[in-house]
Amino acid sequence: MSDASGTEGRRTEARRTRGLDAGIDLLERIRLRREPRRDRGDLRSQKVRARTERVLTRVLTGAIYALTTLVAILLGSLPTAVVVCSMSWLCCSEFYKLTRLSGRMPNEVVGLAAAVVFPLMPLTGRLVGSLVALFVFIALVAGWYVVTPRANVSDVAITFFGPVYTSLTLSCIVIIRMCDGGVNGQLLTFGVMGSVWLNDSLAYFAGSRFGKHKLAPRISPNKSVEGLVAGLLGSVLVWILMWLLGVRGLTLGLAVAGGLLVGVFAVVGDLFESRIKRGVGVKDSGTIMPGHGGLLDRSDSMLFGATVAFLLLYLGGML
Repeated sequence: MSDASGTEGRRTEARRTRGLDAGIDLLERIRLRREPRRDRGDLRSQKVRARTERVLTRVLTGAIYALTTLVAILLGSLPTAVVVCSMSWLCCSEFYKLTRLSGRMPNEVVGLAAAVVFPLMPLTGRLVGSLVALFVFIALVAGWYVVTPRANVSDVAITFFGPVYTSLTLSCIVIIRMCDGGVNGQLLTFGVMGSVWLNDSLAYFAGSRFGKHKLAPRISPNKSVEGLVAGLLGSVLVWILMWLLGVRGLTLGLAVAGGLLVGVFAVVGDLFESRIKRGVGVKDSGTIMPGHGGLLDRSDSMLFGATVAFLLLYLGGML
């Protein structure tokens, strides 16, 4: 009896072993079939993980950037100018790096010095300060061109354009912050910047999820009409919120116009920088902001958005 039980036990164990071996073989075959897709990063789990990591990295980096800017705005015009100076220097440096990839040789010493000076000039409270800084910059670039045989007119143009494009435009943020030393100045400045940020964020997420109609496929293949509409709605929403909060002098009509114009020109600024990068064959202007690329990648919309906001608020009698 015991021999029969032992034989049956061995048979059961053999069947279990064969079943286990068959299961292992099946899993191994599945693994081998999926290996090429795994090497390409084409598995669904890999895509989900990679997408989640990109979003979290992007959100975290953007939050740190926004928090630093918010603190500066709350502290006053001088801290705001200091932060804008840092942003301008980095953006101008990345712009010059891109132009060097196309064979240009700008004078980075003069250009980066101007990028730091321009945002400080509004603190003087006089337009003449900015005009003097601009003239000195032009004179220095002209002098450098005269005494430097290797420089050509393209190098001069790029040297001059860099700080004007990245710094003179960002100095509008300082001017907006100086319109009022209290809560109105804080809300208006952060609202202008926040409308650009929300425009970018909603355009990115809506375009990623619902984008079907390409906006400018040859310049920025990921941008879509659906993302553009979502971004504009977000920008208008922020400006209407400023109106509801009672920011002094802001009417409903001005708020809607501000949201639409800032949203549109933010997209123009983004496409302009994308065109520069595509022209030199790079994806990002730098690596200082994980998930975003360089600071110029993060601020390209702000350059045009802040400038058109300043012009609108000035013409609307708020500055």
